[in-house]
Amino acid sequence: MTIEPNARAEIERRLETIRREEGITYLLAIESGSRAWGFPSPNSDYDVRFIYHRTAHEYLSLQPPRDVVERPIVDDFDANGWDIAKTLGLMLRHNAVVSEWLDSPIHYLPEEPCVGELRTLLDRFFNPRGFALHYAKLAANQIERWAPDEATVPAKSYFYALRPALCIRALRLDPERRPQMRLQDLIAATALDSDVVCTIDELIEIKAHAREKAPAPRSQLLEALITDELQRVDEVPERRDDAAFAEEADAFFRGLVLPDA
Repeated sequence: MTIEPNARAEIERRLETIRREEGITYLLAIESGSRAWGFPSPNSDYDVRFIYHRTAHEYLSLQPPRDVVERPIVDDFDANGWDIAKTLGLMLRHNAVVSEWLDSPIHYLPEEPCVGELRTLLDRFFNPRGFALHYAKLAANQIERWAPDEATVPAKSYFYALRPALCIRALRLDPERRPQMRLQDLIAATALDSDVVCTIDELIEIKAHAREKAPAPRSQLLEALITDELQRVDEVPERRDDAAFAEEADAFFRGLVLPDA
């Protein structure tokens, strides 16, 4: 998906303001949300996310700055980011959000070369089971909001359960590969029946022409798929080498903030 030029210009302006105010260096600035996931509504927010680093002097301070940068949502623009130290720490805990930020199809700034090293590091050490448990929790949180006797569910909530379920399915089918971010890519990678794909396409069409919280008719087909994948999380294998992962993450961090050490 392309970002409308005026919106992109405003996002770039806000990112530059944040850079000046915080004194940070961007490694990556991307879209993370329904626009990047492949099912936006006309009034979807712009979920701008970034990874940054500071100077060695700041990291060595006894009073280091916060490891997140946050700004209030203004005019549908939501911008916040993580320090590279926090990012690496979340990677070590197998947080799948980092994986998605690294693979977003929408970039607002050119990424730094070291981001490729970060992807390689994650590809080598991510834990498929850890990712699957992360996605199962996301989907379960949405399902809890659905009233069993109602004929509709917010389309947004359906997608927020469906996409994690397909991530689990992708991990079952190919545990050596991190799940892709876009819903359409997940559909292509997970060998779904044609009737399921048609139902998902219809849901995408509903959301593309409706407000963010518009309802969608319940689908037994999709809900059965979601439930089945949540029940099969244990089929996703565990793969952990935490000591080696931590050692290489430390080396990456030191090489970034202390390049001459």
